[in-house]
Amino acid sequence: MPGGAAAEPDLGGDRLPEDRFLNRELSWLEFNARVLALAEDDGLPLLERVKFLAIFASNLDEFYMVRVAGLKRRQSTGLSVRSPDGRSVREQLAGIAERTQELVQRQAACFLNDVLPKLDKQGIRIVHWDTLAIAEQDRLHRYFTDQVFPVLTPLAVDPAHPFPYISALALNLAVVVRDPDSKAERFARVKVPNNVPRFVAVNSDGASTDVVFLPIEDLIAAHLSHLFPGLDMVDHHVFRVTRNADLDVEEDRDEDLLQALERELARRRFGPAVRLEVADTIAPRVLDVLIRELDMRPNDVLNAPGLLDLSALWQLYAVDRPDLKDEPFVPATHPALRDGETPRSVFATLRADDVLVHHPYDSFATSVQRFVEQAAVDPHVLAIKLTLYRTSGDSPIVDALIDAAEAGKQVVVLVEVKARFDEQANIGWAKTLERAGCHVVYGLVGLKTHCKTALVVRQEGSALRRYCHIGTGNYNPKTARRYEDLGLLTADPDVGADLTDLYNVLTGYSRHTSYRTLLVAPQGIRRGIIERIDREIDLAKQGRPAQVRIKVNSVVDESVIDALYRASQAGVDVELVVRGICALRPGVPGLSDRIRVRSVVGRFLEHSRVFQFGGDGTPEYWLGSADMMHRNLDRRVEVLVRIMSEGARSQLQHLLDLATADDVACWELQADGSWLRRAGPAVHDYQIDLARRHTGYGDPP
Repeated sequence: MPGGAAAEPDLGGDRLPEDRFLNRELSWLEFNARVLALAEDDGLPLLERVKFLAIFASNLDEFYMVRVAGLKRRQSTGLSVRSPDGRSVREQLAGIAERTQELVQRQAACFLNDVLPKLDKQGIRIVHWDTLAIAEQDRLHRYFTDQVFPVLTPLAVDPAHPFPYISALALNLAVVVRDPDSKAERFARVKVPNNVPRFVAVNSDGASTDVVFLPIEDLIAAHLSHLFPGLDMVDHHVFRVTRNADLDVEEDRDEDLLQALERELARRRFGPAVRLEVADTIAPRVLDVLIRELDMRPNDVLNAPGLLDLSALWQLYAVDRPDLKDEPFVPATHPALRDGETPRSVFATLRADDVLVHHPYDSFATSVQRFVEQAAVDPHVLAIKLTLYRTSGDSPIVDALIDAAEAGKQVVVLVEVKARFDEQANIGWAKTLERAGCHVVYGLVGLKTHCKTALVVRQEGSALRRYCHIGTGNYNPKTARRYEDLGLLTADPDVGADLTDLYNVLTGYSRHTSYRTLLVAPQGIRRGIIERIDREIDLAKQGRPAQVRIKVNSVVDESVIDALYRASQAGVDVELVVRGICALRPGVPGLSDRIRVRSVVGRFLEHSRVFQFGGDGTPEYWLGSADMMHRNLDRRVEVLVRIMSEGARSQLQHLLDLATADDVACWELQADGSWLRRAGPAVHDYQIDLARRHTGYGDPP
């Protein structure tokens, strides 16, 4: 049922309790709290803690731009639909505001009271203008005059000058000035330019081994008299606004999707404000002006001690101090794809057996990327078809597809131009690929194409053979070094036939819905998952071993959650590894006694989706792109593939064994929605274990 609501849960004979779901939005905030806990972890290298502070801030920005913005839109339109846990929109927004304020206070305390003093001891300092020596101020004055002052535009607010538009996520100075003659006070706004570094190097002359930075807003504040000559400076405060960044594209078959999307992208920068961030020292009268002019409410305001926008700490993380970072990790080539130090033909390898690659431990460049690159130059390859959801700015995958098209091969690329926050980049890729002669399509009306699939058709003698890749992550070599993902490379004829049918659906008018080795959303994944859970329930009722193990990013879908509750009640052991949101309550007597939920948050972003059904010696394994969320199961084209190779099945079993072991470092979800961290010398980091097993990285255990 594309675009529709989730099916009503089949509760069987007994009704399940009304309070069986946790709130999705608050669960996401608890995920970000786990990211923050890593920033607070004194056992991590110092600059890695800085990195997690930046990630926490970036995550929170996106959460407000999309999730909170969506709730506010519902509130403004009068929609009174309650969340599955029974909360109204108003109650959800109040809970979000309260929990976010707590987390922002924790973030500030971690940075100001712990990380910043330790950085100072290591020679990495953030200073303020009034602590600088005269010579340093003189040099920065010249920098301000030459590089910053020309791009600043002070905007007055008075009857002749309406309150200016405030760009999303930009830092701003709210300035109060006084006329020395009339003594009248005026309000003005100065936008901090985003084309200069947030942290200005104080000692760029190399005279000191220390790395010293001055926040750009401090530099501008010290020179406000240059912007308002002849006026007295009364006050100034830094603030930042977050706006609704979700797109609402009306997909009309009679209108070009690219044109509609480009129009909406232009509108997005003018979305309504959803959050106002201010320093906790802001004057009440200035805050009142901002709230009034931005048409916001007091609970839309986040007060933060110290610096705003700690996502800028990536600039500090870039400081060349390897002693303050994790040991460098270099992925290895999968053993099946190398012959000693010599790379093997991917096609010859896949004719012998499937290959399951696990990124970042297995190199993306020497597996998936090489698969596409070899296909592009192989004279026997006739066609390449690939789905492109997100990729990097300098994409070797796109380069290979262009080379293939220019060599006369048929190249079909489904570019998902509605991929959130990558819309503009993907429009650019689509146009580049079209100019090179690729056939570019944009998917199905009303659905995002989120699956990660590639199909290569190769002439071998008098027959055609199809080679395939189905993965859990994007065709992006940069994120493949930071995200944990899985990918199946195979020459299985059934998988090849299924992908051929799928591409006919994506590029034409085919309504094919039945597949041999795939589960495909929106028609098939929810149904297929619940059918397999029900099969385990039947086994448990027969007294046979029954087990469900699922590793995903999110578990929100009520139908799937209710099926897992029924499984627990029937005696099925359920293990969930959920990186982010989980609306299921584990460990509730009589409801979910046999369900355990854990989250692994670490150096690499856990991103793979793996499903195991059956603990009786013949389990099924599936992997793919789908999380257990309404948007994935109802409003996206997603693919799960059944893993048939014994070697690949053994790899997945080992992965799930490691992730669900009793002594793994993780957070465990409690019935009340809180997460209990399991840490200390008695537990081990399973990401490090995997790195050691793949590459010999680090010290032996």
